[in-house]
Amino acid sequence: MSTLHMLSHSPFGDDRLTSCLRVIGAGDALLLSGDAAYALQPATAPYTTLQASGLRLYVLAEDAQARSLQAPDWVTAIDYPAFVELTIHHDKVNSWL
Repeated sequence: MSTLHMLSHSPFGDDRLTSCLRVIGAGDALLLSGDAAYALQPATAPYTTLQASGLRLYVLAEDAQARSLQAPDWVTAIDYPAFVELTIHHDKVNSWL
């Protein structure tokens, strides 16, 4: 059973990203939206951690663009229709509120 983990809060404001990474499974995926896209700022601890994680990572392209960030080649930038497809593809969706 796979889970799509969704983060929308900045990784610089709390420990949601760290907590998520502790429980995420091998078949799971992580979607960064809203201020969670700041985790893709190069040369930061969240960026380095995510790059080394080997996870299936996604970012809402609109949110990355709004924050002047580019998705690195190890992250898939998606639009809203692809986001819906992603939620359908996984058995569960866990939003880290």
